[in-house]
Amino acid sequence: MMTLSDYVARFITDISVTRWQEWVSTIAQVLSVWYARQNNIWVYPTGILGVLLAAWVYFFIASPPLYADACLNIYYFLMSVYGWYNWTRRDASDLMYPISWCNRNELFSGIYWFCASWAVIFIALKGYTDSNTPLLDSLVSSTAITAMWWMAKRKVENWLAWIVSNIVAIPLNFYKGFMLFTLMYVVFLGLAWLGYQSWRKQVNFLK
Repeated sequence: MMTLSDYVARFITDISVTRWQEWVSTIAQVLSVWYARQNNIWVYPTGILGVLLAAWVYFFIASPPLYADACLNIYYFLMSVYGWYNWTRRDASDLMYPISWCNRNELFSGIYWFCASWAVIFIALKGYTDSNTPLLDSLVSSTAITAMWWMAKRKVENWLAWIVSNIVAIPLNFYKGFMLFTLMYVVFLGLAWLGYQSWRKQVNFLK
């Protein structure tokens, strides 16, 4: 059983050989989450850079690859383009998608897609890949799929989904030896909580 000193030693060893793609991806993604908390459109260009590099890391550096997380980052890219478009749209009442809570249909749809995507991704990883972390990999991906969809619609609940996703991603990335990404998800967890508090206050203020 590993002791605390063993974990620290492994962390120092792994971070010393971290590739530039992980460094740039981490910085860009942290900036993206910071901008998301500020309800700033720069969440998307910084996020696009970060997730494309993360996809490269998960596909071509992880061994065996984190297939679901790699594909998830491609999904992030596509949803970032979609979200960027939505956030720039305006109508006569200002923003087309102001910050709001999910209605019942949006909430149930998000939960449904989480459950369905978790089952599909887990079965695919377990049955058709050499993944040694199918449960955690699929859980990170399915919660993030729902979170990204809600964020594109500026729904407060997106932060709750991100909190769950980050909690699972922390041990997964540590196990895979991605120490910068591990630290990144710890930061994300804190920022997700702050983002939830910030967006919730803004919704209450607008009522």
